[in-house]
Amino acid sequence: MPSRRMARIIEGFRPCVVHIATEGPLGFAARRYCMRRNVPFTTAFHTKFPEYVNARAGVPVKWTYKMMRRFHAPSHSVMVATQTVENELHQHGFNNIKRWSRGVDTQLFRPRDKSFLDLPRPISLYVGRVAVEKNIETFLALKQPGTKVVVGDGPQLHQLARKYPDVVFAGVKEGEELAKYYAAADVFVFPSLTDTFGLVLLEALACGVPVAAYPVAGPLDVIGDAPVGCLHADLGIALQRALGASPEACRAHAESYSWEASTQQFLANIVPFPSDRFFPGNGVPPTELKREAAAAV
Repeated sequence: MPSRRMARIIEGFRPCVVHIATEGPLGFAARRYCMRRNVPFTTAFHTKFPEYVNARAGVPVKWTYKMMRRFHAPSHSVMVATQTVENELHQHGFNNIKRWSRGVDTQLFRPRDKSFLDLPRPISLYVGRVAVEKNIETFLALKQPGTKVVVGDGPQLHQLARKYPDVVFAGVKEGEELAKYYAAADVFVFPSLTDTFGLVLLEALACGVPVAAYPVAGPLDVIGDAPVGCLHADLGIALQRALGASPEACRAHAESYSWEASTQQFLANIVPFPSDRFFPGNGVPPTELKREAAAAV
């Protein structure tokens, strides 16, 4: 456990407030330090770990949610990206929930020349972790014309590459190359049933590529009834219908998710705190912290 090293890092930085991004070993170490030293902290719920653990190891979902509730209970703000996730967490007994949406880099992710991929069309693209919790095999097993392309890595990669030799497994891509893969596709397929948001949805839409997904948390909140793809209980039907969406509408929808709006939401969630709970000797009031951070944005 990284508790000692985490303590050195926090004490070296001397923060007014700590934000804990995940419930893993680093998150538990930071939480332990903050609670022992009375340093205010916020947390975020990004991933449905109870459902993931259930899919991988069969552990009952309610057991893991009990652990998650305990982890987030002392947090000043439990930040979530969507209303659907907030509703679900309320049902599981979570409190102090606040909204923190996502942003997308619309300069990097933008419509481009589709000739980057010289493959039979339509090209159906998946970007993300190649793992059982992403439900990716449901996409790969679809009987669809054209080409399926998978960008990413994960524990299922070699197994699925052997099982589906007609699928193009491109590996991990980043930056400009990743953006070119997005833009060259005809439809983006999001088979996950457990993601709480799905930033890849916005990256695809920003490239003018429509989305095919299930009507579950994440796609429901990001896409909803917007004419930028199709959400359907049958992923094959969603894929076919999404192909008819307007690239211009997809781009316009993604542009409504700005980094500035996301940052301002985050800042509003971390301040103000009681003045007597600052890091000892820091001397930076939370209102001043907010002004400085807003100016930096």
